[in-house]
Amino acid sequence: MGHPATQEAAALLDQAERVVVFTGAGMSAESGVPTFRDALTGLWQRFDAQALATPEAFRADPALVWGWYEWRRHAVQQAQPNAGHRAVAAIEARVPNTVLVTQNVDDLHERAGSANPVHLHGSLFAPRCSACAHPASTPYGEADEPTDGPVPPPRCARCAADIRPGVVWFGEALPTAALEAAVEAASSCDLLVTVGTSGLVYPAAEIPQVAARLGATVIQVNPEETPLDRVATVNLRGPAARVLPALVEAAWGDTDQVPDESPGDA
Repeated sequence: MGHPATQEAAALLDQAERVVVFTGAGMSAESGVPTFRDALTGLWQRFDAQALATPEAFRADPALVWGWYEWRRHAVQQAQPNAGHRAVAAIEARVPNTVLVTQNVDDLHERAGSANPVHLHGSLFAPRCSACAHPASTPYGEADEPTDGPVPPPRCARCAADIRPGVVWFGEALPTAALEAAVEAASSCDLLVTVGTSGLVYPAAEIPQVAARLGATVIQVNPEETPLDRVATVNLRGPAARVLPALVEAAWGDTDQVPDESPGDA
């Protein structure tokens, strides 16, 4: 029959009509993607991640910052979606009104089959002009070589300014459209599933709180306790790559949609 908490969460998921899935760094870490502050190896170990992830750092040394983000992007390309990512896609397939909101800047949700995730913190795969904000058409191939130092950023085709990574840096506001979409989804859902997020990074951490305040049920998937424990109706302790497939199977028996094994599962 499975764990009682999983069965309770599965019943809530099966009954839900408007679902929000909210994911954080823990989801991608299971695929081997380093969390933000862990993403400093090799040459990059002598740098402070928070010092590289600012508009001031990019203005002072665009090649250094661009090189680091290109190194991070290459690391993401080598990773594969795990069973947790695929379980989220299975939820979206079962509940058509599902909205996926993620704090992650990788593309693992998209590669697992999620069509249109809301990226609250931007994306490594959506660079834009640092001056006019025009989206860049930088081709990203699967066989890119990893960078191991500064790399001059490409220039904007419209105004010739430096292209910057399409992520939210310290001191910057979240993208307005993404934040509005996330708040609207959280305000109107009847179930929010929060996965692998610490609940400490604001304003993103407000999203589950908004859903709870407006009457939605909150299910949390996390190996550790977080500040979201107190607003969650069900807390499922464990890694997303194990817990989410079990939740989907308990709700609908869709084991064929969620493979048992995946690179990075632990």
